[in-house]
Amino acid sequence: MKTNIIMKVMNIIFWIIFIGLCIKTGALLVSLFVTLFINSNGAADTYMGLDLLNVYNFNVEYYLGIASFLIALSALKTYLAYLVIKLFMKFDINYPFNQKTASAIINMSYYALSIGVVAIIAENYGSRIMKQGLILQIDWGAEPFLFFAGVIYIIALVFKRGVEIQNENELTI
Repeated sequence: MKTNIIMKVMNIIFWIIFIGLCIKTGALLVSLFVTLFINSNGAADTYMGLDLLNVYNFNVEYYLGIASFLIALSALKTYLAYLVIKLFMKFDINYPFNQKTASAIINMSYYALSIGVVAIIAENYGSRIMKQGLILQIDWGAEPFLFFAGVIYIIALVFKRGVEIQNENELTI
C-alpha cells in the first residue's frame, strides 16, 4: 500500500519536472529566436537571469554555440524526464523484473551519459571562450550526470539479471 502511494507521488513529481523542463527548453528556444531575429537585447535575460549579452556583443557565433549547448542539454534532460514517466507507466510493482523495465532503465542510463558527455563538451567550449576574456557563469553539470549514468546503468544490470533469474524460475516451476 505504501509503495503504491510513493510510486504515485513520484510519478506526479516527475510530471512536474518534465513540464518544467519543457518550459525551460521552450523559453531557451524563444530567447534564441528573439535574440537572433528580433532584438539582440534578448540575450541580456536568456532564461532565469542568465545574461549572455556580453557573449553576443563579442561574437554572435559564440553566443549561438553557448545557446545551442544550453538548448541541447535542456532538451536531453527533458527527454530523460519523459523516459522516467514512461517507465512509471510501464512499471508493474507486482512483476517488476521484466524486459520492458530493464530496457527502459538501460535507455535512461544512455541518455544520462549523453547529457554528461554533451555537458563536458559545453564546458570545454565555454572554457575556450573564457580564455578570450569573456565571463560565463554557467554550471553545465557534467559530473552529476556522469555519476547518475553509472548508477542507473548498474541498476539496469541488476534488473536485467533479475529478469534472467525470474525467467529461469518460471521455467523450473
